[in-house]
Amino acid sequence: MTDQPFRAVFAALLLAAVMFSPAAAQAPDFDFYVLSLSWSPTYCASEEGRRSRQQCGGGADHSFVVHGLWPQHERGYPQFCPSREPQRVPQALGETMFDIMPSMGLIGHEWRKHGSCSGLSQRDYLAKTREAFEQVRIPRALANGERSLSLSTDKIEEMFVSANPGMTRQGIAASCDGRRLEEVRICLTRDLQFRDCAEVDRGGCRLERVELPPVN
Repeated sequence: MTDQPFRAVFAALLLAAVMFSPAAAQAPDFDFYVLSLSWSPTYCASEEGRRSRQQCGGGADHSFVVHGLWPQHERGYPQFCPSREPQRVPQALGETMFDIMPSMGLIGHEWRKHGSCSGLSQRDYLAKTREAFEQVRIPRALANGERSLSLSTDKIEEMFVSANPGMTRQGIAASCDGRRLEEVRICLTRDLQFRDCAEVDRGGCRLERVELPPVN
């Protein structure tokens, strides 16, 4: 009797082990990224924001901050994916992001919900998030938040498109919290080039006027 059947069984078991290993579970399955930039004064005016001392406490002067870098499908998105990385982001690693993501709670939540679906380690995902943020030029008129502004969401999107060659109106969406600007969401390829994204664009709000509360 030959050992060929045993080899076939062994090969099948090996394939199954690879398919269901933690490394395989980490294999990224998404089409592009969404970089979400939050208008911090709007968040800080909310009930949740008032409890966030790191982002909104005395002396905080944030305008646009990174809400997250989200792996996205053309329709829908993955979330809370299996990962070999720990659930918690170490304080020492999170602190390196405080200039653009000023809260350990935010960093930890974004890692668990979105970063775990990127196929990257915590360190590499946060580095990718910084790289994405640095790809985007914040329009000068919106950068410092020294005074209150009242603009249409169309105008806000136009300002971003004008400041960022390669970005189009089909690749950006402003979201609102009531009558206030909540976020600007920008679509990027997996190598962080601007791209269009129909579903994200359709989800933007189209108010004729939204308020941008001033920093502090």
